[in-house]
Amino acid sequence: MKLSAPIYNLKRRARILSREKGIPINQALERIARQEGFNSWSLLAARAAAATPSSELLAILKPGDLVLLGARPGHGKTMMGLKLIVDALKLGRRGMFFTLEYNEIDIVSRFKTAGGDSAVFDDRFEFDNSDAINADYIMDRLSSAQPGTVVVIDYLQLLDHKRSNPELTVQVQALKAFARDTGLIIVFISQIDRSYDAAAKQCPDLDDVRLPNPLDLSLFDKSCFINNGKMQVEKVG
Repeated sequence: MKLSAPIYNLKRRARILSREKGIPINQALERIARQEGFNSWSLLAARAAAATPSSELLAILKPGDLVLLGARPGHGKTMMGLKLIVDALKLGRRGMFFTLEYNEIDIVSRFKTAGGDSAVFDDRFEFDNSDAINADYIMDRLSSAQPGTVVVIDYLQLLDHKRSNPELTVQVQALKAFARDTGLIIVFISQIDRSYDAAAKQCPDLDDVRLPNPLDLSLFDKSCFINNGKMQVEKVG
């Protein structure tokens, strides 16, 4: 069943409905889901997630790759990151999700929506939402990770949000070398600048990455940008 609009537009409609009707946002989401022909919002979200071609992306990523995964809010970049991990788990590999954005309840729910079964993958999937997350912390946590492990970091622009952390470029350089030396696949989720115009180009690109602090984007080996269910993958470095 095809959605009448991208999921971020459906969420916006739910917020408007919530304000107009004076109902909780979860009730508004349920109403929108029923209008789309689904029994619940979770089923609608699962349908949207299933349409994301994460397996196609995973198939072209190689051990040692440093990847930039970008999209505007609501276009599925976090879900894509989690689905990459789920796809890797289904192949018998391991996955780890570092987040400075979400709590445990958020990740457990999104992991399930992405197709992950914690009862099956519990021994091979880990997530970490420590406030201490930076490049050194990540490398320490992954010191014994197996080659081919898919690591997703959510998100790039928060990595140096603490003044005590090294500059973003220094951290990305360190993680690039670490990925190459260990054979891990490290994926950075990235924000896209609000100036991106979808009418001008189908998907964002490196020019649209939001960079509050300087960063040489050629450090990345590959980029993947998402917009309205479309995916654009390119080799970078």
